[in-house]
This record gives sequence, C-alpha cells and structure tokens, in this order.
Amino acid sequence: MAKRDKRTLNKLRSSYITTVISIALVLFLLGIIGFLGLNTKKISDYVKENINIGIILKDNVKETDIIYLQKQLDASDFVKSTEFISKDQAAESLKKDLGEDFVEFLGYNPLLSSINAKLYANYANNDSIAKIKEQLKKFPQIQEVFYQENLVQIVNQNINKITFILLIISVLLLLISVSLINNTIRLSVYAKRFTIYTMQLVGASRGFIRSPFIVKSILQGAISALFANILLLILISWLQQQFTGIVYFKDPVFMIFLMGGIFLVGMLITALSTFFAINKQLNSKLDKLYYG
Repeated sequence: MAKRDKRTLNKLRSSYITTVISIALVLFLLGIIGFLGLNTKKISDYVKENINIGIILKDNVKETDIIYLQKQLDASDFVKSTEFISKDQAAESLKKDLGEDFVEFLGYNPLLSSINAKLYANYANNDSIAKIKEQLKKFPQIQEVFYQENLVQIVNQNINKITFILLIISVLLLLISVSLINNTIRLSVYAKRFTIYTMQLVGASRGFIRSPFIVKSILQGAISALFANILLLILISWLQQQFTGIVYFKDPVFMIFLMGGIFLVGMLITALSTFFAINKQLNSKLDKLYYG
C-alpha cells in the first residue's frame, strides 16, 4: 500500500513537473515573439540610421566654414550624426580600394572634402531625403549632395515586408502557443476527472471544486513564467554579446514590460484554461469519464 501511494505521488510530481516545463517552453516562445515585436522598430531604425548621405564641399571652402556647416547640420532636426572626410582621407581610402597611388600618377588630388551625414530613421526615406537635399543645396559651402536612392527604397521596402511577415508569424505563434497551453492544462485536468466526479458525488459546489485547481494552475503559470523569463534573459544576454555596440536590448523599462507580460499571460492563460477544462469535466456524464 505504501509503495502504491509512493508510486502515485511520484506520478503526480512527474506530471506536475512535465506540465510546468511544457508551459514554460511555450511561454518562452511567446517571450521571443514579444521580444521580436518590441525590437522590430529599434532594429529597423538602426538600419535606416546607417544610410549615408554624401555632402560634397566646394574646393575653396575654409576650415572655419566647414566647422560652422557641420555644427549647423548636427543641430538640425533630421541629422543624427556627421563625419568630416578631408581630401587626403578620401584619397587614402580610394587608394586602398584601387590598390594603386592615383595621386602620384595624376600629380594632384582631384577629390573634394565631404561630410557623411546619417539621418534619423523618420527622415530616412526618398521623399524626405529629396526635400533635405534641396535644403542643403542652399548652403554656400556645399557643391553637391548625393545618396543611393535605390538603396533607400530597397531598405524601406524590405523593412516593411519583414515587419509584415513578423506580424503574421507572431499572430500564428501566439495562437499555437495558447492552444498548446490550453491542451496541456486540459490533459492535466482530464487526468483528475475521477477526483472531480467524486467531489460532485459528495455534494461539493462547482466553485469549491474549481478553486483549488485554479489556484494551482495560477501557481503553475507563475513558476512556468519564471523559468521562461530565465531562458529569455539568457537568450537576450547572448544576443547582446553578439551585437555589442549595434543594438542595445537590455532597456530596463522594456525588460520589466516584457517579463511582467510573460508572468501575466502565463497566469491568465493557465487560469482560464483550467476554468473551462474544469467546467467541461463538471458537465460530463459518467460514461464520458471512461471514454473521454
């Protein structure tokens, strides 16, 4: 008898652990979806803000005028950062690309000084850049403004496509995740259908029967969410190491929002799934207990 009770206890413990792990993995998946969704704009902004706008300066521009122009650009609403490239720097760069000293061959440096400007993401589209280009041409120090129009268009189109695809995938994964958690809880409740039926036979009310199951399921959801958050933290830390200096993922507000959301979703879905699963068992007839 003692061995049977011990065996039953081990089975219940094993079932509980399996349920927690299953829910934790699903919540981890949901966490990845939330992570991708909340970081999509950050990543797209990073890509857009690395598009260079080349500003070619006139040959006779004084150094003080260049410094003044660069300060004006840095202070503008649309420029995120600027980098001045002198004639000598441009020549060195081109020399490395060509593999030969063209300055020595020509006898002079034909290149002009320039400023590379990176725009804020909101302005990194062809319509905005075209207006900015016309505005920049009014500066007396500037000879020409150029940018890769096709590249800007391709970047924006690809970002829109990726965002749309991620949205569809996120919705599908969310539905699958909720379905998996719901099925896990239903199986867990179904395994205790005879206990529920026995409680009904002795006159226990529906609320009395439901309460311990729902409380237990909320606890399961919380424990599962804790494990899911630990896995998510490990993943985010790894991503941060891989993309150091590119995108900063460990925003405290973002992390609190994401992990708090996982806890809330975990407890809410398990509680609701348990509620409906218990109701189904409470409405089941005796023959349904044996044949499902």
